[in-house]
Amino acid sequence: MSGGLLALLDDVAAIAKVAAASLDDVAAQASQAGAKAAGIVIDDAAVTPRYVVGFAADRELPIIGKIALGSLRNKLLLLLPGALALSLFAPWAITPLLMAGGLFLCFEGYEKVHSLFASHGHAPAPAAGEGASGTDPGSVEEAKVAGAIRTDLILSAEIMAITLASVPDQSFLMQAVVLAVVGIGITLLVYGAVALIVKADDLGVLMARGHLGLTRALGRGLVKGMPGLLRLLSLVGTAAMLWVGGGIILHGAAGLGWPAPEHALQEVAAQVAAVLGAAGGFTAWLVSAIAAGVLGIGLGAMVALAMSAIRGSKH
Repeated sequence: MSGGLLALLDDVAAIAKVAAASLDDVAAQASQAGAKAAGIVIDDAAVTPRYVVGFAADRELPIIGKIALGSLRNKLLLLLPGALALSLFAPWAITPLLMAGGLFLCFEGYEKVHSLFASHGHAPAPAAGEGASGTDPGSVEEAKVAGAIRTDLILSAEIMAITLASVPDQSFLMQAVVLAVVGIGITLLVYGAVALIVKADDLGVLMARGHLGLTRALGRGLVKGMPGLLRLLSLVGTAAMLWVGGGIILHGAAGLGWPAPEHALQEVAAQVAAVLGAAGGFTAWLVSAIAAGVLGIGLGAMVALAMSAIRGSKH
């Protein structure tokens, strides 16, 4: 009896060691994949705050929560099984689908830029949370959330594709677990950071009521500076749509057998980095981002023109 119990305990210990090794492997694979997707994560964090600008302070966290839940649904219920199915049955379709998503980002970014310039010189639109005359603020909020989740779907697809490409030799189960871990971890990271950003002004109010002069000064600085920072993040978010969308198109074209544009851009960026030395890394990234953004706004304009022509032909 005791011998059987000892054998059972040995088996449990062996299983525990295998499980621990597997967890370590998952953590290592997820960390490596998450690092490769870091650029998209930063773009995702830059895009999201623009969707809460203009809403009442008590609606900011609920809106972020709705977008975060939508992001988790995107990653775990749509993209994870979709990515695994495509990798098994139609791996050739992944790049064209990502390029279609990149084109959507270009179009959405172009629409934001166009509306910004089209409204220049006219009376400002009502704040997002207030709504226009006869518009239900709840409907405005739901529309904003739906738009944010659509944009998140494209960015999340790129994150999941990069993650899947980072574990090509792993088992199907390991790929699924790594995709889930990266998806959940990045969602918590991005929307946790966004929540901190948009509520920093509330922290500033609390600090401004403190007893220390330095704390009060920092609090007042946060309160005064956050509206400008949120407007800046809104502009950065729009720019991120364009440079991420353009970058997806460039990378996808290279994957489909037309690498010349991406290689030319990389060569220019490398030459800039070589000339500038220590500051070259950032400048090279900036050159690449600007070029991808210019491509993105051009492609977005073409999509907008095509859609306008299609609408016109139906009337």
